[in-house]
Amino acid sequence: MLSDADCPGNASGARRARKRSSGESPGEGQTLRSSRRQKRTNNPPPGQSKRKATDTEEEDDQSEKKYRKCEKAGCSAVYPVCFASASERCAKNGYTSRWYHLSCGEHFCNECFDHYYRSHKDGYETFAEWKKVWTSNGKSEPSLKAFMADQQLPFWVQCTKPDCRKWRQMTKEAQLTPALAETYRCGMKYNNIKIEGPDQCSQPEDLRVAEVSDSWWHSMLILPPLLKESPASPFLAAYYPDCVGMSPSGSSSSVSSSEVKADPHRTVHPQISGLSQYFQPFYQPNECGKALCVRPDMMELDELYEFPEFSRDPTMYLALRNLILASWHRNCKKVLTAEKCSQHIIVRGLVRVRCVQELGRVLHFMTKKGLVNTGVLRVERPLLPEGYRSKNVIIIGAGASGLAAARQLQNFGTAVVVLEARDRIGGRVWDDTSLGVMVGRGAQIVNGCVNNPIALMCEQMDIKMHKLGERCELFQKGGQATDPAIDKRMDFHFNAILDVVSEWRKDKSQSQDTPLGEKVQEVKKNFLQESGIQFSELEEKVLQFHLSNLEFACGSTLDKVSARSWDHNEFFAQFSGDHTLLTKGYYALLHKLAEGLDICTNCPVEAIDYSGETVKVISSNGSQWTAQKVLVTVPLILLQKNLIHFNPPLPERKLKAIHSLGAGIIEKIALQFPCRFWDKKIQGADYFGNIPPVPEKRGMFSVFYDLDPQGKNAVLMSVISGDAVAAVRDMEEKDVVNECMKVLRELFKEQEVPEPVNYFVTHWSKDVWSQMSYSFVKTGGSGEAYDILAEDVQGKVFFAGEGRTALDQTKRTSSHCRSL
Repeated sequence: MLSDADCPGNASGARRARKRSSGESPGEGQTLRSSRRQKRTNNPPPGQSKRKATDTEEEDDQSEKKYRKCEKAGCSAVYPVCFASASERCAKNGYTSRWYHLSCGEHFCNECFDHYYRSHKDGYETFAEWKKVWTSNGKSEPSLKAFMADQQLPFWVQCTKPDCRKWRQMTKEAQLTPALAETYRCGMKYNNIKIEGPDQCSQPEDLRVAEVSDSWWHSMLILPPLLKESPASPFLAAYYPDCVGMSPSGSSSSVSSSEVKADPHRTVHPQISGLSQYFQPFYQPNECGKALCVRPDMMELDELYEFPEFSRDPTMYLALRNLILASWHRNCKKVLTAEKCSQHIIVRGLVRVRCVQELGRVLHFMTKKGLVNTGVLRVERPLLPEGYRSKNVIIIGAGASGLAAARQLQNFGTAVVVLEARDRIGGRVWDDTSLGVMVGRGAQIVNGCVNNPIALMCEQMDIKMHKLGERCELFQKGGQATDPAIDKRMDFHFNAILDVVSEWRKDKSQSQDTPLGEKVQEVKKNFLQESGIQFSELEEKVLQFHLSNLEFACGSTLDKVSARSWDHNEFFAQFSGDHTLLTKGYYALLHKLAEGLDICTNCPVEAIDYSGETVKVISSNGSQWTAQKVLVTVPLILLQKNLIHFNPPLPERKLKAIHSLGAGIIEKIALQFPCRFWDKKIQGADYFGNIPPVPEKRGMFSVFYDLDPQGKNAVLMSVISGDAVAAVRDMEEKDVVNECMKVLRELFKEQEVPEPVNYFVTHWSKDVWSQMSYSFVKTGGSGEAYDILAEDVQGKVFFAGEGRTALDQTKRTSSHCRSL
């Protein structure tokens, strides 16, 4: 059915006017064309008598019939030119009963409309075939204007010569490809790559190109740009192409509407050759809750703030943003530039010029946001414009967050100095090779690899991660394996208890908070009384095992953790997917991040003075540095103990937030043995569990990890958490090892367990520059404290790293994300 927008004027009864002479207006084939031509004036020659007023009016009326303006309100085209030239009766640059507006500078005549729209015309079959493809893949109306924009408009291409960069209109038959866009020079023939003439770049640029940059030009577009063969197409096969900025005629959807209706909850994950399985930059339909993931069919809130001009119709922005994200994830080992992206903007018409112009802004925003051009990349030229490079920054702390921030800021073009108190980089990342394999004294496991920045850096450095299996057999004192049915049942009850706690807190204020440990026991007691169920002795022990895992996640005994806010981070998108072991350690990543950075070790900072226009940083040895900005990435407990003096003092609001959080602590023990005595019993599992014989032993070596499960090295690592941390704090290392060996010999009682040939025990609680592992929300506190901690002070002092993010405070990934 003919839409109002496409309804032609009454051309049948209109008399066609004479064509304009070549001297009156430029023809279609000429280079220079402007949509802002002035009307001619006809002055009579001297001595000629004036005609009657009525004759003059008739002549003016006849002149108006010869040339018709575009009737689109606001369009500047006084003498439109038909780009289609499809009909033998095409108006060219003459008169037509109606001009169809696509943009200021691009119109087609009513005769060419009829050529495709009328069923008895030669072009109808072409339009009908296109319409069939469009409706089978897309969701938008297959109007004739959409057909013209998608199939008939000429392409525009930019000269790649650095001192030219002029835009040229291609012939109607020519097809634009990324390869042509990458190599095009003025005068180049599209078939045999031959340059015509000595200096084609000297030819002036079409005047319509300058109009594209005007702010009003985009608002005059009738149809948004829909890209063909976008790099994002394989990622978004489950979406209607025209809903995500792609053309239905050049981006086929792999999911039909009937399939979507039949199974509306279906999630389709694209399989793209050469792409890391952990790269999922776009939500698939019906997905939610994945970190560092965007909706390809919708602008996010920060994007709307940055680009309000796209709030009414976000198609152009979505097309460019999706293209950028897809291009980055297809090759994250090289810097993504606007030039590389622009080669893949395949769309007809002058709108391609506007897309390329907007591309740089979108790329800069995505780079600032840390979604592209991040990780371990080092750049030769700054990634952002001059406005972002006017400040110099001091970063305090060379841990994961400090190094990530320094690398990114230096890539932006900012002058950065990193001050580190230790004689090494890494902070609480400290890899140990003394046992024959890489053992992380701090972090070594990546929890959730999908879109995880750690997984990105591993991909950039070709570092393989070992995927941890799901099987974790639980062993009791005496070595007997626990019935999996019991483990499954108690895991269900454990999660049910936490669900009840979640329901309880919904209407509770901060003043009504209570320790998580007390609330768990209260819920458990009420459940047993109301249900009449009694847990067996073994079931009670298995429940204690699960509670020890919760204390490991919190970094504290449950009696100190807030029942109201213990899992506040669950309200935010999470890193999903596999849990992996970095067999090469974290340090390789941090060492790569540190390359080329100005890092001063053995420089413990004791004072930050931000009372003046610049910030002064003073170390304990008296050295001083000044900068416009300072980024503090030290552990939370150092701020709680006022080891850094701030002048003026930090705001009361921030101090309150600092002290409302707890400094969690866990310790590790690693043992090297002469043989892999556990192999036969564990049967290739990556870890096994130790059910505590009594509640007092909860958290003492709950899980043992095999750090070389597919190799020959015999190294086990275990974690000490909860009340067990205090129990081992003042013990000698050999005494801790003896306690651990007692546990192992109970678990493998049926065989001889050899003495370890080497070992180590961490003492993070005694490390003067750490004193903790990660933070948690104390009873009476709130997850809002993390947001308050992240706030800057007077635009001069900023905070990042551990304890400063509500994304996921229990992982090294959080430090990296917050620094960005």
